[in-house]
Amino acid sequence: MLSLEDIPGFFAEKSQLNLEDYVLLKYLFETDQDPRLAAASLCSEQSTAQWKRPGREEDLRGRFGAKVVELNELKEGQSGVRSQESGGGKNPNHRKIQVTIAHPHHNFGSRLPNLLSAAAGEGPFYCPGIETIKWIDLELPSTFLRSFEGPQFGLKGLRKNLKVHDRPFFIGVVKPNIGLKPGEFAELAYLSWVGGLDIAKDDEMLGDMEWSPLTTRAQVAGQARLKAERESGHPKMYLASITDEVDRLIPLHDQAVEGGANAVMVNGVFTGFSALRHLRKKARVPLMSHFTGTAIFSRLPDFGISSLVATKIQRLAGADMIGLAGFGERMKCPDEEVAANIQACLDPWGPIAAALPIPGGSDWAGTLPKVFQKVGHTDFGFISGRGIFGHPAGPTAGAMSLVEAWEAVKRGVPLDSYAKDHEALKVALETFGG
Repeated sequence: MLSLEDIPGFFAEKSQLNLEDYVLLKYLFETDQDPRLAAASLCSEQSTAQWKRPGREEDLRGRFGAKVVELNELKEGQSGVRSQESGGGKNPNHRKIQVTIAHPHHNFGSRLPNLLSAAAGEGPFYCPGIETIKWIDLELPSTFLRSFEGPQFGLKGLRKNLKVHDRPFFIGVVKPNIGLKPGEFAELAYLSWVGGLDIAKDDEMLGDMEWSPLTTRAQVAGQARLKAERESGHPKMYLASITDEVDRLIPLHDQAVEGGANAVMVNGVFTGFSALRHLRKKARVPLMSHFTGTAIFSRLPDFGISSLVATKIQRLAGADMIGLAGFGERMKCPDEEVAANIQACLDPWGPIAAALPIPGGSDWAGTLPKVFQKVGHTDFGFISGRGIFGHPAGPTAGAMSLVEAWEAVKRGVPLDSYAKDHEALKVALETFGG
C-alpha cells in the first residue's frame, strides 16, 4: 500500500518525458481516497509494484514506473464512472477521476498479451483504493507502432481489389445464420452478388461445421463468386468465417483460400488479439475481425474496457476490416461511440494502414441514408442481413435495394420518391419500413 510520501515518484510532467518511450493509457475511475494517491497506486500496480528491495539503495521507478501525466476530477454531469458498490455513486465521498498514465513500453514490448496484462490486468482492476475503473483510450508512439504489421490490405487495398470507389462497400450476411447446406449457402450468396452486393459473408457464428464443412462451403461459394463476377463484370468477395481453436486458424485459412474464399473472418475477441495478429502474419487474403464479445467488457459506463480500445487493438493486430456495433437502438451504442470507433479505423496512425470500418446492426436499404449522414463520408462498409436475404423478391432484389437506396442518396432524392420507379427499393420500404 502506498503512502502520501510515495506519490511524487509516480507523477511526471509530459514535457519531462520522451513520449516516444511511452504508451499513454487513459482511464476513468472512482475512489474515496485522495485521487493523487489512488492514481499513484494505479501506476504502481501496473508497473513496478514494490520498486526497491530492503537493504538496497535503488529506485526502479525512474526507468520502469508508470507515471501520471494528467489528473482531473469530473464534476456532476460530466462523463464519468459510477460505483456499483456505492449504490450508483450516491456516496458523497466517492470522486470521479480521469487520468492519463504514461507507461514505458519497454516494460512489455510489442507483445499484445503483455500490453493488455499491464493496461487491463490484475494491477488496474484490483488496485487498492479504486472502486471501479474503465480503460477508455490509448495513444501509441511511432517507435511502438513500427513493431506491428497492421492491416495487410486495408481500406486502400480493398477499394483497389473490389473496384469500389466513391461509395460505401455493400456487404451481406447470408441468412439464415446457421443451418444452410453449402450449396444452399452458395446459391443465396450468388443471388446477392448479381444484385449488386460486393461482399457476401458467413455469419460470425458459422465455422467449420459437420453439416457445412468449410472446405466444401468455400469451394461452392467460390465457384458461385466467380460466376457472379463473370455475369456482373465486377469483382466480388466471399468472406469465410474461420473462427475456431487457435491451432486451427492457419489450416482453416488455407482450406478456405484454396477452396475459393478471397477473404476470411475471425471473432477477434474470442480467439484473442494475439491469435488475430498471428493470423495476419500468415494471411494471403484480407482479414476481418468481428466485434462479437466486445459488449462484455465495453457496455458498462464505469467498468471494463471501451470499445474504442478494442477497435484500436484489432487494427494494430492487422485486421483489414473491423466489425463494429453500429447505429440504432438494437446495438445500444451511443452515436458518438460508433463515430469514434469508425474514426479509429481511419485516422492516420504512423505506419499502420487504415482499416475498413463496418458498423452494423439490423440495417437495410431504409437506414442507409441515416447511416451515411452519421458517418459523414463513404469510407465504411454497409452491412445487412435480413434486409437482403429476407426481401420478399429474393436476395437479388434485396441487394439491389441497397444499390437503389445509394443512388437516391447520391441524387439527394428521398427514398420514398425514388422508390416509385425502383421496384426493389419500393418492396424493401413496404416490407421493412413499418
